Amino acid sequence: MGNRLSKIATRTGDAGMTGLGDGSRVEKDHLRICAMGDVDELNSEIGVLLAIPLPSSVSQALQDLLLQVQHDLFDLGGELCIPNYTLLKEAQVSRLDEWLAQYNATLEPLSEFILPGGTMAAAQAHICRTVCRRAERSVVRLGWDVEINDAPRQYLNRLSDLLFVLARVLNRAAGGQDVLWKHEKKETK
Repeated sequence: MGNRLSKIATRTGDAGMTGLGDGSRVEKDHLRICAMGDVDELNSEIGVLLAIPLPSSVSQALQDLLLQVQHDLFDLGGELCIPNYTLLKEAQVSRLDEWLAQYNATLEPLSEFILPGGTMAAAQAHICRTVCRRAERSVVRLGWDVEINDAPRQYLNRLSDLLFVLARVLNRAAGGQDVLWKHEKKETK
């Protein structure tokens, strides 16, 4: 990378355009830039989750997992930044499937919907999940206009599921429970 990042304020975006990794320029509200921004926001929200003290029983394992996800999201952002380029690999999607199966196996099956909440860490994992879903929608939308690889979309889809499961794991590890949705069942005639 060398001196690539030595100058932060370039003023090249003052007119509403920005550069992509291949040197081309697009509007700052281009679908590609929106998708990149949503992935960047997700990575930042995961950074907030990592800044929250996690229960000691899961702390190191989840910190390692979330740090790897942050690196993967940087790959995903790089792939979005460079049209027709591949950085995110199928192995990264498969790793999410493995983590999802591993952590979900430790949880009781759900019979009701749950509300985002519980501990601070679990609530932040739910925020990460919702931002992940938005990033996924942005990548899907971009894919309707330009050709993109399958891995970015698949990765975000699996990651949102994993973040849901991790929120449940974090509540349980802190001695809490899922916050169940209480609703009135109305009789229909």
